[in-house]
Amino acid sequence: MAPLLSLCLCLCLSFLLLLLSPSPAHSTNSEGNALHALRSRLSDPTNVLQSWDPTLVNPCTWFHVTCDSNNHVIRLDLGNSNISGTLGPELGQLKHLQELYRNEISGKIPKELGNLKNLIGMDLYDNKFEGKIPKSLAKLKSLKFLRLNNNKLTGSIPRELTTLSNLKIFDVSNNELCGTIPVDGPFTTFPMERFLAKKFVRCFLVCLCGHLALPSTKRKMDNNLLLCGYISRMKAEQYCSTFELNIIEFYSPMNNSSCLLWDV
Repeated sequence: MAPLLSLCLCLCLSFLLLLLSPSPAHSTNSEGNALHALRSRLSDPTNVLQSWDPTLVNPCTWFHVTCDSNNHVIRLDLGNSNISGTLGPELGQLKHLQELYRNEISGKIPKELGNLKNLIGMDLYDNKFEGKIPKSLAKLKSLKFLRLNNNKLTGSIPRELTTLSNLKIFDVSNNELCGTIPVDGPFTTFPMERFLAKKFVRCFLVCLCGHLALPSTKRKMDNNLLLCGYISRMKAEQYCSTFELNIIEFYSPMNNSSCLLWDV
């Protein structure tokens, strides 16, 4: 009788531990809830997200979602899907997300994206994002690709991003950024055109509200460049010589800042 009683107790204890321990399905379902919350923020006129059914155990069978062998969401691709709307803080719950791709998304970039510690590529270009680049993105130590070009972002490039030692590609061109260009960390290798903003047919705009900070290496610009910042006429020739450019206009488009229009 004693051995039988011990066996029953062991079985009961094992069953209780099984119930109390977290399961992959439960974890993945929380990711599904996060994606379903995201869907509520999006306009989907062609129903490409129709497969995003919150009643399913996990979202690994949903279109535009890729999972790893453990049923964790690692890739979210909303590109070329005629989807619009905004991103919300719920994306920060996708702890295993490695790749995030674009569409006609507007609003601000959620600071919660800084929680995606496994993120390798963030491609949010060709959207309608506005507001500032979140400083929290500096927590993405695995990030290799950060493309935020062709949006309506304002403010400055956070200096915290210079700590992203794995960053290989960085593009914020064609935004409305204002401030100095970092020259530390991986930013020493990024070509200048990744920071420029198309203003007119043949001009690019970088609005620098602080002192101009440019890499000391000699470079030749392939496009026209409009640099705004505290640059005096006296220093203008120095910058022209360094970058093999010619000044064709000097004016002040805003209070307390001067602009140089450079041409190849």
